[in-house]
Amino acid sequence: MSDTTAPKPGKLKILTELVKFEHSIFALPYAYVGAIYGAATVAFAVPAIYPAPAPQPTPWVTLANWPTLSALAWITVAMVGARAMAFTLNRAIDKEVDARNPRTAGRAVPSGLIRVWELWAFSAVMLAAYLLAVYNLAPITHWLWPIPLAMFIVYPYLKRFTPFAHFWLGACLGLGVVGGWAGVADSVTALAPWVLGAAVAIWTAGFDIIYATQDYQSDLDDGVHSVPADYGIARGLLIAKVLHVLTVALFVWGGWLVGAGVWYYVGVAGAGILLAYENMIVRADDLSHLDTAFFTVNGFVAVIAFAGVLVDRLVR
Repeated sequence: MSDTTAPKPGKLKILTELVKFEHSIFALPYAYVGAIYGAATVAFAVPAIYPAPAPQPTPWVTLANWPTLSALAWITVAMVGARAMAFTLNRAIDKEVDARNPRTAGRAVPSGLIRVWELWAFSAVMLAAYLLAVYNLAPITHWLWPIPLAMFIVYPYLKRFTPFAHFWLGACLGLGVVGGWAGVADSVTALAPWVLGAAVAIWTAGFDIIYATQDYQSDLDDGVHSVPADYGIARGLLIAKVLHVLTVALFVWGGWLVGAGVWYYVGVAGAGILLAYENMIVRADDLSHLDTAFFTVNGFVAVIAFAGVLVDRLVR
């Protein structure tokens, strides 16, 4: 008799599927946005008297005021490593909550495919990747790296006390813009990266509220706080709409601060249209398009916004 039992997937495959590296598309483009506009602000000293040495590029910014390829590579490693670390921390800390939620009970940890210590070990590897990347970026990041880490650790606990954990999650993603800027410009004193980061934070909070509507009943039963669970699905969706209007406004303000051209605003307009569509297809009485709104639309929002930034810098 042949054995028809399907083989269990390997641990590494389970872990990579669990952290969903492909979802880095939500935050990674905005880190590049921060790097591109941050590099544009770097001033190179012009020799006053010949034959003084000519200006030299930094390891992070070219003389044409673009991020170097190595800087972009290290930003990518930092963002992916940080996100994977945050994701595994969340899964480890929330294992009991996930086990009680019918939607998440089949995840790797509640179902026993991955042990908690394996999650912590994987998180440690991702932390090492994050730190390696940070120490290959501008010196200011060598001091600032604990801030995102602390925010990642706090986030999973907030839903036990407040419905506004969505905004903390948004702040975690919004720091990607500031981090990308700091990683090449070696400064966080400009207002622009904070405004652009706030836009990303508000955008994230909005789509996370939409995503939380599917756990409305489970959150109520388990005492988990979210905007939909605490204020109702209809009101939560209304709050998400308001947040996404504010997102567009903040992107417009951020564009003005960096002196963006028309293509930047074309990208913002495209992202705004997608956000309107996202909020239109998810209704309190019909959550059937939730996955499309959350995964597909938001991925395109990030890519289109980044494309507008890239073209804006290329044509100027």
